[in-house]
Amino acid sequence: MVVMNEIWQQINEIDTRFFLLINANYSPIGDFCMFWISNKWIWLPLYFYFLYLIFKKLERFDFKLIIIIALLIGCTDMFCSLLLKPTFKRLRPCHQTTLKSKVHTVENCGGQYGFASSHAGNTFAIATFLYLWFNKRYKFLLLFLWATLVSYSRIYLGVHFPLDILVGAIIGIIFGNIAYKFCMKSSILK
Repeated sequence: MVVMNEIWQQINEIDTRFFLLINANYSPIGDFCMFWISNKWIWLPLYFYFLYLIFKKLERFDFKLIIIIALLIGCTDMFCSLLLKPTFKRLRPCHQTTLKSKVHTVENCGGQYGFASSHAGNTFAIATFLYLWFNKRYKFLLLFLWATLVSYSRIYLGVHFPLDILVGAIIGIIFGNIAYKFCMKSSILK
């Protein structure tokens, strides 16, 4: 147990240093951009575009697919927010008393706990699901650029450590793969 605590302390130190390095590089323009990049409502036109691409490929409206995507996002979000955050109870950087004076935040800090990032989980789940479904076409790699940008904004805004983001992204990729495989086996996307 002592060894595990020492390993966690080393990981936490590296994660904190990396966080401070990223979070310290801010500007008024960056604050404005990252605030909006992190806002889920700003992406509504992109989500509608995703739906358009999906229905264009299917050549029909499929309510089951909308339910699958909603469940994908809901499951990813609940896994991060309702299971991991209360289990690990890792404070967000902006809530840690030892870091508060060093953390640059743009608006509010969010909930108390940050491990793992729901923003990262949700965006990487969508990116993975769509990338796989569109047959891994090169242009759909841009989905991962979008997910990475949203995730990066969370560090910039001072509400997540890089490890929170990394674990959230991995969870999103796993959930996106599971949803895709489920849809293919049940012939929802064929």
